[in-house]
Amino acid sequence: MAKAASLPVPIALPSGERERLATAGMNAYRRLTGFWSLSNEQAAALIDVTDRTWARMKKPGWSGRLSHDQLLRLSALVGLYKSLQLYFSKSLANEWVGRPNDGPLFRGERPLDWMVAGGLPAIMAARDYVDALRGGV
Repeated sequence: MAKAASLPVPIALPSGERERLATAGMNAYRRLTGFWSLSNEQAAALIDVTDRTWARMKKPGWSGRLSHDQLLRLSALVGLYKSLQLYFSKSLANEWVGRPNDGPLFRGERPLDWMVAGGLPAIMAARDYVDALRGGV
């Protein structure tokens, strides 16, 4: 795996802010999993929760706590989704994570599998990669 982006240092969030971010992030992520046609297992693995926890989280009205790592995963995944939408056609943007990719990071793997295996550093690196493709870095 290529050198991953350095991870941000956790900061203390004001009271209630973590919950607000978790709710907003989960609303966006639920929609994203549909656009990317992720299975429940894949969706859970990307945000590092069990399949059973994901089943509860994906229901409308979920309100819960997410770790700093999980909030960063949501942020990076939503950012990746946005970058893909800006760079590719809608259909290719939605298929990109599930298609084999010969790019230097992925070496023939599907970005989805690569991100699941590599966790947060891989998710952030994939986002940086697409940002670089579209000239955002």
